[in-house]
Order: sequence, then C-alpha cells, then structure tokens
Amino acid sequence: MDTQEKLAALADASRFDLSCACGTHDNDDHRRRGPDGVWLYPASLPRGGQCIMLKTLLSNACVNDCRYCPFRSDRDVRRATLRPEEVAQAFVDFSRRGGVHGLFLSSGVVRDADHTMAQMAAVARILRRKHDYRGFLHLKILPGASDAAIEDVLSLANAVSLNVEVPTAAAFAGLSRTKDYFRDIVRPLKRISQLTARGSRFGRVRQSTQFIVGASTETDAELVRATSALYERWSVSRVYFSAYQRGLGDPSLPGEQRPPARPEDVLTREHRLYQMDWLLRKYGFGADEIPLEADGSLSLAADPKEVWAKHHPEFFPVDVNRAGREELLRVPGLGPVTVGRILEARRSGGRLRSLEEVGRPGKLLARAALHVKFGH
Repeated sequence: MDTQEKLAALADASRFDLSCACGTHDNDDHRRRGPDGVWLYPASLPRGGQCIMLKTLLSNACVNDCRYCPFRSDRDVRRATLRPEEVAQAFVDFSRRGGVHGLFLSSGVVRDADHTMAQMAAVARILRRKHDYRGFLHLKILPGASDAAIEDVLSLANAVSLNVEVPTAAAFAGLSRTKDYFRDIVRPLKRISQLTARGSRFGRVRQSTQFIVGASTETDAELVRATSALYERWSVSRVYFSAYQRGLGDPSLPGEQRPPARPEDVLTREHRLYQMDWLLRKYGFGADEIPLEADGSLSLAADPKEVWAKHHPEFFPVDVNRAGREELLRVPGLGPVTVGRILEARRSGGRLRSLEEVGRPGKLLARAALHVKFGH
C-alpha cells in the first residue's frame, strides 16, 4: 500500500478507540469523513473548547492477543504500518488545508510497547521541531510502557490515554494472555497519574481512558466503582465507554457466550453509563449514590438521575430560590447550564417564579417543574 492507502486503512481502524472523541456513537460524536476518506473527530481541549482531529493508528500490527480486538495477533487481516515521517507529513498536509487542528495517534504494539511509543514520539518530535507545530497532540500510552517511555510522550503531548478496558483484574485475565493487569495497566496508569497531577511536572497534560463494555461479564456496579476511583485516585479527566461489537472478537469471549442483547439495549447501556459518568463528574454524586438494580445493573428504562429522585422523595420539592448548586443539580431536568442561570438570576437580586425565566420550555424543564417549588 502507498501512504494514502495505509492512512485510510489505519484511520478507519482507529474508530474503536473513543478516548479522544466527544460523543459515544457514530451518530452523535459528529465525526465526518475528511479529505481522502479519513475520519476527522471533534475533541475536547484540556483548557476548554474543541478542535477537529485527524485520528489514526501508526500500525494495526500487534503482538498482543486481546480477545475483543479485531486486530489481535492471531487474526488474519491485512496489516499496515506508517513511518513517523509519513504520519507527520500527512498531518501537515491536512492541517495546511485547514481541515484539522489536532492529531490523535494510537497504535497496535509492534515488537514491544516502548519501541512503538518511540515511533509515536518520533511523529510528535517531527511535528514540534521540524514543522514548529504548537497545536493539539493526543498520544496513546500503550500497555506495559516503561516510566521512561511515558515521560517522553508526556513531554510532547497535550493529552494521553491508557485504556483500562475492563474494571477488574479477573475480567482482564479472561481477555488477554499476553498482558498482565497490574504490570501493564495499573503500574503505568499510576505513573501517569503521578506525573500529571496538579502542580506536577506534566500537570498541563490531560489523561483519559476507555472501558470496553460487554466483551466480558463485568457488571455496571463494577464499572461505577472503577470510574469513581479513576476520577478520585488516578487524576483521570475523562472516562469513555465503548459498547463491544459482537462478532469482532474471539467467539469464546465471555461476552460472546451470553444470549445476544438487542442492539438498542447494548447502546442504551452505553448511554446509561455516560449518564452515570456525568453524575460522578459534573453533578456531585458519589459512587454509592448511583442507583442500581438488584443484579448490579443500571436501569435501561430511565436516566439514573431520575431513578435516584424516585428513590428519594423526601429530597423534593427543591426550592429554586433558596437551594444551593449541589441541591439544584439533583433535580431531574436541570443541568449545569440551567443551574448556573438560576444562581446568576438570584445574585442579580431577582426571585424566580418559573423555570421558563432561565431556560427554553421543553421536556427537560417540564420534568424539572415536577420536582421544584418557588418559595419566598
């Protein structure tokens, strides 16, 4: 394959990693086909705002046997590898045309983690030094990376991600024989967290991660606990959830052995996990407050915030004119933007008589109206 053919194939192969994308599925992350057929993705910047990124793998060759991965070592698929110079030049060409403003670069593990990460770092160095590029670079930390390789990449990137994939060591052991959960995931994750903590040497670098949902037999309860720990203990700024696509992995995977769920249920579960993530990350909920079914699952029928409200009638109605931010954020239908408007209106000396004064009438405000009052 020539460079353009390899780039098209590897950019398409990168779609399974959501650790840079804003949305959750193809129809709502606003990705689009760019020049020459490659995928371009919106990405949240560490200090706010967004940019459009070229997203690609350096190589889809891999020494690992991750059973959920369509490019694992035992699969008979067409392999391709780009040289650092090819990736850098392709990105520069796209950037000059005004189509992209950032690069997300991942890869299969060629030879070993440090060798492959050195190739990804070489791409970044060519861009930073030869082309004087000062824009956004998201580089993947590969499982098993050494401390030296991690520090090298952090010195060049604006954001990094090491995918946890599953929430427990037991589940991880069922997905790969070539990787060890504590050696290859927990150890480098801990080092990244130390190096990117606020006030540390690489405190400006944002860290994210991803769970593959449904390849193993993990419960939502385990995902809730793991997500909370990643935010509270590991300096992770964002957790992504990717619904496992049946048929891509090993037929003997634990997730493949269960009766197939309806496609809409698979995506609804992914959506509920993102709603749970928002409760932890934006709404002040603790992991022990996330409502779960008896089997440890999130309800597929309702938003977890609504389920919490249903289980806590004593909390409502909330007084819009007196409640604090944390209380208002627990009202179904009220999000950070509307709550901010409520607080701003109160600071301006006004007394609200209806939610329509701070938001557009619709289903969300109608839902919220059932849980609030307007005291003096």
